[in-house]
Amino acid sequence: MLKHSKAFTTYSTGNMDTAKDFYEEILGLNTHKNNMGLLELQLNNCSVLIYPKKDHQPAAYTVLNFYVANIQEMVELLNKKGVEFEKFEGSLKTDSQGIHRGEVGPAMAWFKDPSGNILSLIQNEE
Repeated sequence: MLKHSKAFTTYSTGNMDTAKDFYEEILGLNTHKNNMGLLELQLNNCSVLIYPKKDHQPAAYTVLNFYVANIQEMVELLNKKGVEFEKFEGSLKTDSQGIHRGEVGPAMAWFKDPSGNILSLIQNEE
């Protein structure tokens, strides 16, 4: 039914200006304010809209994932820009840099935007 529909995702932020600065200056993404006044991330193959919410509460799950060619290199670059990666124990145990290298699946690393939304890097294994 919907397989030919265009789709997009949305999530909220507590501060649009801070979000815009983070996504542009730290992550290096192009953004623009769309005709609804929402912050739109201009990505190659995914539409993401970020909307302001006064009582914003970050999601308890990952809202946006980025495939990267070299996760080690990207973590180091983002660290230099002040991004702190989450550290986990147990089944999602991460190394000292915050990279999870499980026995199955690609390497992954999680970090938060200024509003506490969880984003991730995933090693592209193709």
